[in-house]
Amino acid sequence: MTRTRFAGRALVAMAAVAALGLSACGATSNPTSPASSGGSVATSSAVVVGAADFSESQVLAEIYAAALSAKGVPATTRPNIGSREIYLKALTDKSVDIVPEYTGSLLSYLKKDSTAKASDEVYAALKAALPADLQVLAKSAAEDKNSIVVTKDTAAKWSLTQIGDLVAHQAEVAVAAPPEFQSRQQGLVGLKSDYGFEPKDFRPLKGKAIVDALLNGQAQAANIFSTDPSISANGFVTLADPKLLFGSDNVVPLVRKDKVTDTVSKALDAVSAKLDTATLTDLVKQVDVDKKDAKVVAKEWLTKLGLA
Repeated sequence: MTRTRFAGRALVAMAAVAALGLSACGATSNPTSPASSGGSVATSSAVVVGAADFSESQVLAEIYAAALSAKGVPATTRPNIGSREIYLKALTDKSVDIVPEYTGSLLSYLKKDSTAKASDEVYAALKAALPADLQVLAKSAAEDKNSIVVTKDTAAKWSLTQIGDLVAHQAEVAVAAPPEFQSRQQGLVGLKSDYGFEPKDFRPLKGKAIVDALLNGQAQAANIFSTDPSISANGFVTLADPKLLFGSDNVVPLVRKDKVTDTVSKALDAVSAKLDTATLTDLVKQVDVDKKDAKVVAKEWLTKLGLA
């Protein structure tokens, strides 16, 4: 998972906004000033929850901070830190204590030759690859990764539920995706080798243009990241990936070991137990499309679940 990936996804989200006649916005917190999440009387040492510079990471950071505060752990957030290289350094220098991470992407960053794909396999490999001073807590079911989506009409017309179902219609399918998708294993190369799917045409597009191509019929399938707000905003259908071409990338709290306590673990494990991809997609939509503040979105969700 790279910063470029999320920059592209932000543009896709803007397309969803255009389709709805809305204006997208991201979180607006100051990246250098931690913002208090409030909470009850402290029962554990204070923590700073960092976030990368995209709204999904910031929503997750606010959720973690509010959940911890509700359990008596004084927690503040530091959003907009930047790329993985930057926030991992912040963990090392102790300017932040916790960040939301993604199992597959972090594993690939730490161990580029890893071949793990299944969710539990990736999680186990990640725990083994982590630096000695870092620890991941329980992973959630929520994933943000490459996916293949189609419109609701196309899914109904061809009875599509998984990627392999496209093979029977490949002579009619054009795929819209970023240019690099054409030559990558997690792209057209893998779609052919793993599923035997070769579309009639490939449309190298970026951001807003990918969504537009699906909506106007220039493409019948597209590569969009699994929690992108454009999916729910436009009613797109995400096709299942039973062969795990796109691997596993579960959301997980990455924590400095010296900040891990029973209270911290239980609070964040409870969050992970309730977080799935559909929920995360909706939370991101509320920020990017509905223009709600990330802190408000986090608090409302936790309160509904009795976690804040």
